[in-house]
Amino acid sequence: MVLDHIAVLGETLDEAAVYVETALGLPLLPGGKHEHYATHNRLLGLADGLYLEAIAIDPAAPPKSYPRWFGLDGFSGRPRLDKWICRVEDLDAALKRLPRAGLPVRLSRGTLEWSMAVPADGQLWFDGLFPALIQWHSPVPPGTSMDTGGPELQRLRVCHPEADELRQILQPVLADGRVSFERGDAPGLVADFVTKAGRRILQ
Repeated sequence: MVLDHIAVLGETLDEAAVYVETALGLPLLPGGKHEHYATHNRLLGLADGLYLEAIAIDPAAPPKSYPRWFGLDGFSGRPRLDKWICRVEDLDAALKRLPRAGLPVRLSRGTLEWSMAVPADGQLWFDGLFPALIQWHSPVPPGTSMDTGGPELQRLRVCHPEADELRQILQPVLADGRVSFERGDAPGLVADFVTKAGRRILQ
């Protein structure tokens, strides 16, 4: 399991995009629509094959009879870094080990195809801070097809009152030294970047 990308959620896509662009000083690229979950996104390539997505409910899409992913149905407040997504080679095998990560859902957008673990209620474990698990079926996933000269993620801090338990669950399977777990009163993510303009923080 390795870090694939991180997601900034917003009540609207414009709000999420402006927050990222202001924090990192770079414009986001057009993304697309996720018909299955009635959401849409914009993207930013990062260094080392990572990427960032700004994502929100698509107001132009018909409403769904089931919960959206990433807990977006209940999202409110300021745009913020709210989700981290880890890539696995075999999602079914990963879910046998981590069944609370969700149920496998096959998805596509344009030429991209992937499977993602999504809980039935749309809410990820540990107040949304358990990583969403993804398996890419496309030969060239977004992290390697976008410009990799963007900001470099140096550290992703996962803050939670039960950070020690989360660390114990993920430590045997997570192979990414950039991710750290810190005990805190409130759940949240903090990403430390190095950009051409200096150090920046996204949270």
